[in-house]
Amino acid sequence: MKKLVAASGPSAMFFAGLLLLVTGVLSPASALDLASRTVPILLFVVAMTIVTELAELAGLFRFVTARMVRWGAQSTSARPSGGRVLVLWLLVVALATLSTVFLSLDTTAVLVTPVVVTLARHARIHPLPFALTTVWLANTASLFLPVSNLTNLLAQHQLDLRPLGFIELLWAPAVAGIVVPMFFLWLLFRKDLHGKYQAPTVPPVTDKRILVLSAITVALLLPALVSGIAVAIPASIAAIFLLIVFMTRRPSVLRWSMVPIQPLLLTVGLFMVVAAFHDHGLSQALGPVAGTGNGFLSLLQLAGTGALSANGVNNLPAYLALEPLADTPLRLAALLIGVNLGPLISPWASLATLLWHSRLKAMGVNISWGSYALAGLCLVLVLLPTAVLALWLSAGLPS
Repeated sequence: MKKLVAASGPSAMFFAGLLLLVTGVLSPASALDLASRTVPILLFVVAMTIVTELAELAGLFRFVTARMVRWGAQSTSARPSGGRVLVLWLLVVALATLSTVFLSLDTTAVLVTPVVVTLARHARIHPLPFALTTVWLANTASLFLPVSNLTNLLAQHQLDLRPLGFIELLWAPAVAGIVVPMFFLWLLFRKDLHGKYQAPTVPPVTDKRILVLSAITVALLLPALVSGIAVAIPASIAAIFLLIVFMTRRPSVLRWSMVPIQPLLLTVGLFMVVAAFHDHGLSQALGPVAGTGNGFLSLLQLAGTGALSANGVNNLPAYLALEPLADTPLRLAALLIGVNLGPLISPWASLATLLWHSRLKAMGVNISWGSYALAGLCLVLVLLPTAVLALWLSAGLPS
């Protein structure tokens, strides 16, 4: 029954979108334009989900994490079995950041969260600092590359930029999106980050060939995702290759649930609903709220509107609703700041946060949403102006 109720939400949103199309509320022309933009992106989402799920089954994430932690322990302690908690936390920061940048924020929420929580427990450290680090960076480290966030892929299509051009536009606020949360996390947990930990043992490898092939596949995929080739192509090739590997060596672990059907239904439904609203004047209604111009205050107004909308509804419909009002590259970058760095307050602000919480709940880690919202609000109030200022200064535009 619980699974049926959980599935009904995404399905209902999808069928609501279909109903809008069938009844003509969403025009066929708008639907075709929407499909041309989003089908390649959704194909990429499916392929990357399969790649990361299979890499996790191969033990790649656990193996890399354990190796990193043991290396950190050996580099900071005279005894090879222990190390400093602060160094361990910095390794978690690096893992969460790299996972988000190259594999997307949802990958970080789903796969990195249980790894770092298990790591903290093995090292006999409270898991909360590592858990909050993971979810914050899953959102705030998602400005670097188009593949880091679904909103980025939509914006890249709008800007018609290659990955290097995307980095050139957003590098300054992307750096702020890592540095500022790190500082806040250190302030919050500086007492917990003192002391030493015991390094966990490296997990045994059940199938070395699968692990090696998965590692090679991911290593080749990462540069391909920033090469300028349409990201769905290398991701699909990697997914097909790993599926063949697993069909040959471990077919019993393959399951249809690896395909993210419910998130896809929700995403497609949101796309269609927001497109229908645009057909009936949504942009004109939001125009006075989002402001105009490329000045610092105008950019901050747009980013703030994006963050407020994301926390009120979700970052994906927030981006789609405000995209027509981001009529310059700089304004589109400011909107991305709002919808990527801003969803740190409400649980539903981004899918990554919901996935993160479900993983924590399954592992018996309790989170107070009140405390989460308060900490996120304090961070957003500092992070958004800082990131917008970094964007404005890097662009060298007058006020």
